[in-house]
Amino acid sequence: MSDSRVIVALDYPEAGPALALAGRLDPARVRVKVGKELFTAAGPRVVEDLSSLGFEVFLDLKYHDIPNTVAGACRAAAELGVWMVNVHALGGRRMLEAAREAVAASRRPPRLIAVTVLTSLDAGDLQALGFSEGPEALVLRLAKLTADCGLDGVVCSPREIAPLRLALPSPFALVTPGIRPGGGSTGDQKRVLGAREALALGASYLVIGRPITGATDPMEALAAIEAEITPEAT
Repeated sequence: MSDSRVIVALDYPEAGPALALAGRLDPARVRVKVGKELFTAAGPRVVEDLSSLGFEVFLDLKYHDIPNTVAGACRAAAELGVWMVNVHALGGRRMLEAAREAVAASRRPPRLIAVTVLTSLDAGDLQALGFSEGPEALVLRLAKLTADCGLDGVVCSPREIAPLRLALPSPFALVTPGIRPGGGSTGDQKRVLGAREALALGASYLVIGRPITGATDPMEALAAIEAEITPEAT
């Protein structure tokens, strides 16, 4: 079981390269994330294969549907033995509570978190969708709803960590994508931050993809991130 705060995003179109990359990582030093593309292509088997390699798996499918459907999906994820699973906070209170009840009834309940506002969205995108609030205000409102419904945490941009941590202290988890260690490229993420800064602000877990998966030596890239976020590096 890993106590790492780094979750490696296995954003691959099929199982082969995802498992090959995982084979170059140490499950004692990272957890891994399986998202929509990989899960759609490879199905539950890829989660089982990663678990058999010793990895704790964050199943990032962002369930957003009627309460009964989401509850069933979360129940199935729990039966797969995943470490963490997520839903969309915009599904509303009844959906969030149904998801919580479903995982709580499983033999090994995974951590259940909610997506607030995707890190690819900025204020202009939200305005085009009809939201009058900016990202930070909307994230805070959705995170408070998530906590009130009894979930374990939220996915949020690094830019929202500080206000969320003030409003929702630990052990409420803040799972943070949009991490670009050492000033790397932002890619399609708009609200990004460095790894050390994100943890200093109160992030619980850092989701990091291309800086590790795109590296010539993934473990060397991981070691550089670990060096960046250790207390000695501050």
